[in-house]
Amino acid sequence: MSGVRVLVGTHKGAFILTSDERRKDWKVSGPHFAGWEVYHMNGSSADPNRLYASQSTGWFGQIIQRSDDGGQTWEPVGNKFAYDGVPGTHLWYDGTQHPWEFKRVWRLEPSPTDPDTVYAGVEDAALFKSTDGGQTWQELPGLREVKGNLWQPGAGGMCLHTILLDPRNAQRIFVAISAAGAFRTDDGGVTWLPINQGLKSPYELPEANVEVGHCVHNIAMHPSRPDVLFMQKHWDVMRSDNAGDLWHEVSGNLPSDFGFPIAVHAHEPNTIYVVPIKSDSEHFPPDGKLRVYRSRTGGDEWEALTNGLPQSDCYVNILRSAMAVDSLDSCGIYFGTTGGQVYASSDSGDSWMPIVSNLPAVLSVEVQTLP
Repeated sequence: MSGVRVLVGTHKGAFILTSDERRKDWKVSGPHFAGWEVYHMNGSSADPNRLYASQSTGWFGQIIQRSDDGGQTWEPVGNKFAYDGVPGTHLWYDGTQHPWEFKRVWRLEPSPTDPDTVYAGVEDAALFKSTDGGQTWQELPGLREVKGNLWQPGAGGMCLHTILLDPRNAQRIFVAISAAGAFRTDDGGVTWLPINQGLKSPYELPEANVEVGHCVHNIAMHPSRPDVLFMQKHWDVMRSDNAGDLWHEVSGNLPSDFGFPIAVHAHEPNTIYVVPIKSDSEHFPPDGKLRVYRSRTGGDEWEALTNGLPQSDCYVNILRSAMAVDSLDSCGIYFGTTGGQVYASSDSGDSWMPIVSNLPAVLSVEVQTLP
């Protein structure tokens, strides 16, 4: 019987939630790395037992952990993230130049074909690659050459938080950075293009046609249509039909177009999910009602999904990496909250149930579909 493994990173450790294909009864393992912030945990589709986790604290710094048995045991691997050459400087909050400084790993993205190849998105924003299971890391420095001196931290830091690997073209990678924008490489990371045309950030960037500086919160794609991208921006939900060359807004009838995560249905490439948040200063659902919104038309037309979710006095946030989908026949949708709840839907969002309700604040959610 098939099953799922949900990988949850929290403010105070990592948790692994497992169930069969019915997704009604769940086993909870954890906390792993208790007391540490686990910004992200992810598994290899080439070898489901290979997991990677990024743990960090302000006291002890950053550690990358690897498991070869589905999270039962872990071992620390390479943790040297050195910028290539002289890192230079980027914009600081006050507009002055500030030196590039490594702080933590925000995102781990294993190759879909090789469990030993994994990418890491870090703060201060850069992309690293390992081909030996995380033992050593090399920066792909061409990314920071795309006007890196004009990149600036968002409220959460200057982080590379999203990595999308094109399943049809191993040379193409998409990344997103707060607050620099979205970027694409078509040669395996040697050179990069800013792909921000059509984005509008009038308060932060009064000049309409700037190439970098947009605060992109997340991007998503369906593997069958890697040229179609969906974006949750600081404000606005956006869509591109040409691999990011041009974006247009699809916020439509959402109650708020501010939010953090965005996800695509496993079997319906035009069905997307977002979780609107009231504003950039009030990080909670509008009207205190936790609602996932689904569009079956690739944007513009949205419906609220509320069955099983709290519809009063709910003031949690859902962070950018805290939503994921499984690939079972009846697509499962999962998200975690800053209140420590992880919700699951086994019917594409029509109904929801909490898997767990009392974890530390959830930073990330990933899911593996197991044979």
